[in-house]
Amino acid sequence: MVNSEAKTPRERYRAQVRTEIKQRAWEQIATAGASALSLNAIAKQMGMSGPALYRYFDGRDELITELVRDAYRSLADTFRVASEAGADVTALAHALRGWALQDPQRYFLIYGTPVPGYQAPADTTAISSEIMATLLDACAALPSDGRATPFEAHLEGHRDWADGHPAPSAALHRALTFWTRLHGVLSLELAGHFTGMGIDPAQLFAAELDGLAGAPAN
Repeated sequence: MVNSEAKTPRERYRAQVRTEIKQRAWEQIATAGASALSLNAIAKQMGMSGPALYRYFDGRDELITELVRDAYRSLADTFRVASEAGADVTALAHALRGWALQDPQRYFLIYGTPVPGYQAPADTTAISSEIMATLLDACAALPSDGRATPFEAHLEGHRDWADGHPAPSAALHRALTFWTRLHGVLSLELAGHFTGMGIDPAQLFAAELDGLAGAPAN
């Protein structure tokens, strides 16, 4: 990778313009959703012609891919920093919620409704695997009661999603349980579905997490 000091003025300018394009894209997504993303609208906001903007991104899908990569990388780095500081699965869960609340649109881009007609490239899957690997490490460190469940037997033959992680099937089961249930709570919170219920989403999240951390997956 070329460091910033070694970049030419033209390369630095190109990087700055790409960064501004992505910032404008996030603003559009926050207003109308990723499916309505328009490079021509971004070009107009920036005082550029449509063809000029296409010199920086080949099209909508390439721009979305950059945003998806940035989002996954941000969460992967958040998990890595937490893990290096000794975070257990509970601390990772709170790191996930903090990251999601910081930028809900970023969260929904990768964990919300898929963008119609868009297919993320393989390297984004590799970054998301880093996130799951950190969670699997934390789940593998939890005690197990030794009881096998039918779903854990099923997981022994369906481990591809774990990307070669050596965690036992009980840890795989626990990680999936954490991931699905906590994302369910987060998605409802960020979409505002708890607003009229008079409950504290933070306490609901903590209560759900306590239940998950205190009992083996079943």
